[in-house]
Amino acid sequence: MTRYSDHHGPEGLLVRGTILVVPGRGETPATYTRFGRRLAADAYRVRVIDAPDPAADDPAASLTALAARLAAAAEGTAPEDGAARPVVLVGADSGAAALAALFGRAGAPAAWRPDALVLAGLPGPSTGSGASADTWDHELDVRTSCPAHRGVLAQDPHVRRGSLGEPVPEHVLDAAYAGEVPLPTLLLAGESDPLADHEALARVAKSLPQARLSVVRGAHHDVLNDLQHRSVAAEVVTFLETLRADLRPLISVRSSAW
Repeated sequence: MTRYSDHHGPEGLLVRGTILVVPGRGETPATYTRFGRRLAADAYRVRVIDAPDPAADDPAASLTALAARLAAAAEGTAPEDGAARPVVLVGADSGAAALAALFGRAGAPAAWRPDALVLAGLPGPSTGSGASADTWDHELDVRTSCPAHRGVLAQDPHVRRGSLGEPVPEHVLDAAYAGEVPLPTLLLAGESDPLADHEALARVAKSLPQARLSVVRGAHHDVLNDLQHRSVAAEVVTFLETLRADLRPLISVRSSAW
């Protein structure tokens, strides 16, 4: 049975779409409570599933199992049966790598596909081998400078401390960076993320048919939950609304002093 945390929009409003969040190394669904509530406030149905195991013995089988869990989690999000469209998958850290590998690989599952991806804090091809964080405080420094988010991580007994030192399987990272994701994709990276490879991300964004790379000034690895979380959530909502408008931006800046 697929486990997840659920965030509902305001009562009486039409559900504008479904957001499925895939956490990263060491994280739990509770890590994304603030993010889920914020998107739900804009009438999106948000579900956060358990993080995939980055150390799975069979990465290919793990990706197939992830696809099945996502399909199951999407069910029942509409007022009636089925999923409220568009369905957008948001992955963080190893969750982002797993989504990019899953939907960018040849032979990706065709029975069920989302409408778009958001890949946040995608580890670099070399830095995905693990962060050299020798203490919990150092790992928190790699993750975030947001006091509230640091408190969430520190107080959750199910967060696995030291998890950023666990390598993302090379097979998954290679597939994530070499695959051709045929979906609209928003890439989010923290400017100060020591696990990001900004040059590799730029190449990925240019190679995909429908991609946008947004770099968050001063943000660390947990880019969805760092100090800039309000602006990042706004960027995600802008992407969701643009997706609903067939990727035509709803706002264009004609004049600005900044």
